[in-house]
Amino acid sequence: MSITIRKMQYADTKQVQSIAKTTWNATYEGIIPLEVQNNFLNSAYNDEGMKQRLERSILYVAEVNGKVVGFANYSPVRDGGIVELAAIYLNPEFQGKGIGTALLQQAINELKGTKEIYINVAKGNKIGMTFYEAKRFEIVKEFDDELDGHILRTVRMVKKI
Repeated sequence: MSITIRKMQYADTKQVQSIAKTTWNATYEGIIPLEVQNNFLNSAYNDEGMKQRLERSILYVAEVNGKVVGFANYSPVRDGGIVELAAIYLNPEFQGKGIGTALLQQAINELKGTKEIYINVAKGNKIGMTFYEAKRFEIVKEFDDELDGHILRTVRMVKKI
């Protein structure tokens, strides 16, 4: 299996949108109602939203044998060297194969001046929590987040670089 990590291009939009939907539906089944998931996806991953993400943040895609199978969305480096990992999604059949780790490592290597990376993750997202803990992210805060009227118990996890 040949894995390539590269910066996302606008031409990757449809594949990234499909990955976001597939991954959200698989990850949040039983945690977030489907209607709330769909409202979020239609808002955050519509064509205009993707265009704004490309303009305002750093996105990497993971390709396996030339096909995009995952992506990660990072904020630019902020004051104090803080970076937000806004999203890291892989098609379910490619999870657990080192691709998420490669997407994380690419940002660590390229985003100069980074001192810490943080992510807000739904506490019920066991796959995500397990991944971040394995990558030495630590829980620093727990709070209720509101998503389209649905209250979601959320944790903020931080990785020191």
